[in-house]
Amino acid sequence: MQDTSPGSSLGESMSPEFLSHILGAIYDAALDEAGWVSCLESIRTIFGANYASLIVRTETIDDVGLIVSAGNNQASLDPGNPYIAMSPFSGMVPDQLVTIGDVLSEKDWRASTYYRDYCQPQGVFHVLAADIVTRDGGVYGFRVTRPETAPDFSRADRDFCGLLIPHIKRALNMHLSINQDRKVSTLYSHAMAQMMVGVVVLDQNGQVIESNPAAAAILELKDGLRVVGKQLEASYANDNRKLLGLVRDALTHPLAAKLTLTEAMSVSRPSGRLSWGLIVQSISSDQWTEGKQRPSVVVFVRDTEGRVDPPVRLAQQLFHLTPAETALAIQLANGLSLEEAAEVLNIKRNTARAHLRSIFSKTGVRRQTELVRIFLNSVAWLSAAG
Repeated sequence: MQDTSPGSSLGESMSPEFLSHILGAIYDAALDEAGWVSCLESIRTIFGANYASLIVRTETIDDVGLIVSAGNNQASLDPGNPYIAMSPFSGMVPDQLVTIGDVLSEKDWRASTYYRDYCQPQGVFHVLAADIVTRDGGVYGFRVTRPETAPDFSRADRDFCGLLIPHIKRALNMHLSINQDRKVSTLYSHAMAQMMVGVVVLDQNGQVIESNPAAAAILELKDGLRVVGKQLEASYANDNRKLLGLVRDALTHPLAAKLTLTEAMSVSRPSGRLSWGLIVQSISSDQWTEGKQRPSVVVFVRDTEGRVDPPVRLAQQLFHLTPAETALAIQLANGLSLEEAAEVLNIKRNTARAHLRSIFSKTGVRRQTELVRIFLNSVAWLSAAG
């Protein structure tokens, strides 16, 4: 094992086990942002440093900045550090390692406010730095530091750290992509739920592995559809046979086929309410994916009787209605008659009719059915609280 005590210089070679450890820590951090602290701790230990840090955001008028660090006397997250903007490590060539000696003379370094007020009190004197630019244009400041009592970073230290920089850059890009995918997936799920579309994902064995909030609410009713032993089932035997057949066909759809297999059916509900509209669709197989549960089939379920209340403010902005007119339009869009809506809103029928005439005038429609259609197709519903 190499000497990694504080202040030691990295040797000219490193064992495969040690290299595997540090690379593993870097790529683990790509999968979970909480792993960056452990990753930086591993780097700090390997270089015999007192701190290893990643400046995630530089301080601006609108943002106080953020530093993620591993060190003996510093919190792992420093979200409001005013010294970030004072660092002499600015405007560096991307992905290129430098030390203090490459930027300032020792005299100027000691005389700088950044050193006197920030670095010296924390025992930071020697600095190994690089600005890593990700594919979205973001700049992440990578820093490894040692106290004045320790030796400066050697050529071997710089060479080895130079080998790590491309891996850290890849991990940052991976982290950005993974989090972007998660955010986009969440937005898609939210939109589908607001349009009352349930989404159930099945694995290669036809077992349920995931469902969005709209689907979970539908399945919780156990009114025509339910999950039994991780299998999606219909309440009635005929419907269930057809559903299982569609799932089976989707699972056996040729892997080489470029087009997915999509089939539809209606599912009767014991409650006597309108049937569920259901679509079963195969998911293109990823030949590199291996595991116990691979997304293979998606089932879309439409709640034709679902009621959603879009934010009144958004509906007003879209259709230029008054609050009272918007409230009436929402009730009508949810399937109530004019008389029923007036009763729910506790207004007189004549008042409701007056509101309706005004709504017709402002929206340019002539019939209540047209009003319902334009309201149901508006983007206001996508922002309703889930």
